[in-house]
Amino acid sequence: MSKKENQNKKNEQLDQFRVQDEGKALTTNQGLKMAEDEFSLKADERGPTLLEDFHMREKITHFDHERIPERVVHARGFAAHGDFELYESLAPYTKAKFLNDTSKKTPVFVRFSTVAGSRGSMELARDVRGFATKFYTEEGNYDLVGNNIPVFFIQDGIKFPDLIHAVKPEPHNEIPQAQSAHDTFWDFVANNQETAHMIMWHMSDRAIPRSFRMMEGFGVNTFRFVNDKGEAFFVKFHWKPVLGVHSTIWDEAVKINGADPDFHRRDLYEAIENGQYPEFELGLQIIKEEDEFNFDFDILDATKIWPEEDVPVKIVGKMTLNRNVDNYFAETEQVAFHPGHVVPGIDFTNDPLLQGRLFSYTDTQLIRLGGPNFHELPINRPLCPFHNNQRDGYGRQTINSSKVAYHKNSLAKNTPEPVSEAEGGYSHYQEKVEGRKVRARSESFKDHFSQAILFWNSMSEVEKEHIINAFSFELGKCKEVSVREQVLEMFSNVSHDLVSAIAGNLGLPVPDKKEINYTKSSPAVSQANTVKRPATRKVGIIAADGFPAELNNVIAELKGANIVPEVISDHQGMVKGVDGTEITADHTFMTAESVLFDAILIVSQEGNTSLFSKEAPEFVKEAYTHYKPIGALKEGASVLKDLDISGQDGVVVDNSEKFIEAVAEARFWNRDGK
Repeated sequence: MSKKENQNKKNEQLDQFRVQDEGKALTTNQGLKMAEDEFSLKADERGPTLLEDFHMREKITHFDHERIPERVVHARGFAAHGDFELYESLAPYTKAKFLNDTSKKTPVFVRFSTVAGSRGSMELARDVRGFATKFYTEEGNYDLVGNNIPVFFIQDGIKFPDLIHAVKPEPHNEIPQAQSAHDTFWDFVANNQETAHMIMWHMSDRAIPRSFRMMEGFGVNTFRFVNDKGEAFFVKFHWKPVLGVHSTIWDEAVKINGADPDFHRRDLYEAIENGQYPEFELGLQIIKEEDEFNFDFDILDATKIWPEEDVPVKIVGKMTLNRNVDNYFAETEQVAFHPGHVVPGIDFTNDPLLQGRLFSYTDTQLIRLGGPNFHELPINRPLCPFHNNQRDGYGRQTINSSKVAYHKNSLAKNTPEPVSEAEGGYSHYQEKVEGRKVRARSESFKDHFSQAILFWNSMSEVEKEHIINAFSFELGKCKEVSVREQVLEMFSNVSHDLVSAIAGNLGLPVPDKKEINYTKSSPAVSQANTVKRPATRKVGIIAADGFPAELNNVIAELKGANIVPEVISDHQGMVKGVDGTEITADHTFMTAESVLFDAILIVSQEGNTSLFSKEAPEFVKEAYTHYKPIGALKEGASVLKDLDISGQDGVVVDNSEKFIEAVAEARFWNRDGK
């Protein structure tokens, strides 16, 4: 190939990165058209510039990093691609196009994560789970960056470094990894009582989910919708899993971490590969501006929920995750989320936690991804074009052909230029702001215990027992008795029954009983009230050569209910039935543990004493102690009889229909004994 041919080929490779800015509308790096490029966002014409001015910060930050010099949460995550479909137009509330047009599918990329641990940490740690969604809309990228718990530990973004410093491994010995069960975290809790409500969620089963596919997602902060009439509404975002909200129990979670520390990512990956696409419905809680102060809590306080019984969740669309990533690093590791990546019709509120987040995310991406051009990485690029006067810096891919890189200008006829709001330019909602500049917090943020009480009041008896056990474990790991005592005193403001039980487990005095008159509850926050479906549940079938012919029919019925059966035997490969038919053994007892399955079905026959008298009983017994469904086919019932669990709740013999119903129920908390 000649030198000229080589050059032509190189030019063709570079053409995809060549951008002609002249004559184009001005946008941010996310593809969002801007209505103004001369004035920063201020509290008033002569007031201070506001931290939420994402355009100014992007513009200046990019400039600050345009020269390449000479040559730290949510570390462990897993992600997938998908689509979002809208059920009904939300034009009365927002002018965001992707929330107006029901005929379009919006591509999405979702990253699930833990918070406290490092990248190689265990996935079943007791922790908050990140639930971040990037919508690739025609107006630019919109990021809904949330968690699987609807509230947060703190009320103001300035305290976020303190929280993370406290929950991370202690600096003198780098212990413990991915755990909150240590002195510095609980010392932070006891001395920052705004954490009370979040800690109740954190000590509940919500912090050890069964699957990314079976946990809710929440935007946490209060945002604002703005419609094309300029009318504004307060809004909170919810993702509701179609499979319901389900969790592990603590003993099970600990054992899963040892048996398969990649349990959650494997579960998500395999579900998508098997065509069992995870689905989440988008729900919105909407409050009119005039109703802002009509509640017994401040709607801008991120440590508070809007109880669904007070503000119903409106289901407006569905997200389906239908494609795994091709390359973990290029996609999952390099994706960059930011709550400041918005589109027209979605705006911010004065939620002080949100205000802090609007700064920190861009600042984080700069060091994590090496500079201001993280938006040019393929996973972060918007689908719509973007044009502005930002240049150079680490990782620049765009080849700007214009010599003009400033605003205003005459050489490029003052382009790229801002466009009006009517033409799609982003314009901030003109909220009236007045008052002194102060470092303070509203009096309405000072109630730290009412909703912690509400959460406790909403729990089933089993959930309460789990919360008591979680507190007892976590505080039992604290070395300083004074920390334990401070936490007990703090949560005596929530429930005397709660702290009495914990104190008994820790061998500490019970704090004095406080008068608690708050009786409100919210049934929606209890997992006891969630959807229960058998679909995608994993059933471990214990079988060996000589299995009864009926097993093939049972496996077909399980698959018909969209259940995933996996066979465990004394060897892998083909297992032959009594009628000569064969099934594949996926596991032996060396490669499988009962905690990796949602239910167990034992299929036995006379004569195979080794498999069914030594290994299978322990396997079944552990599943039983975790309250899971247990089934038996033919002589397999003898194992249940030997374990003395026949006839107990969720124990089914020779009835595939009832066994499938038991798999849907998932747990049987009323069993006698453990």
